[in-house]
Amino acid sequence: MILIIGLGNPGKQYKSTRHNIGFRVIDELAREYNFPDFRLQKKSNALISEGAIGGEKTILAKPQTFMNNSGKAAKALINYYKIQTENLWVINDDIDLPLGKIKISGNQGAAGHKGVTSIIEELKTKDFWRIRIGIRPEKGKPKNVEKFVLQKFTKEEERILKEVIKEIIQEIETRLVEIRDQ
Repeated sequence: MILIIGLGNPGKQYKSTRHNIGFRVIDELAREYNFPDFRLQKKSNALISEGAIGGEKTILAKPQTFMNNSGKAAKALINYYKIQTENLWVINDDIDLPLGKIKISGNQGAAGHKGVTSIIEELKTKDFWRIRIGIRPEKGKPKNVEKFVLQKFTKEEERILKEVIKEIIQEIETRLVEIRDQ
């Protein structure tokens, strides 16, 4: 069983912001693989949906805590489903990567991402997979990062992201098929 957590902030005002790219990928995964509607799991304070990707039982989750407390939901979900941390995948935005760049890594630090820091602190390990999605504009890292990540993408950035999300979905399926076939 795999747990995929997309990081973001709850609330309509954050829905299309850069910081919520993790939620968007989770929503697209759910749509692409016909997962049932998300439901709030009170124990974890996360919206969850259960289904399969590439034949592997998969739980998709969107914590309903704010980004900096994502670890609380991650820990509750890990404990509830009795999932090993190496079967946890976290999808998050990354200001250090150029817009549209994807980096998949395991057993790495938070690289300054407060949501990932929260998960590492709560789980007391960094032994999980991360799918980092670049959101940095061409002109370089903005001076006020906190303000920038809460802004919406431009129309041109949205076109890039649609392709990036398709690529991530394909990569996730490929990796889950590999896990299933081991």
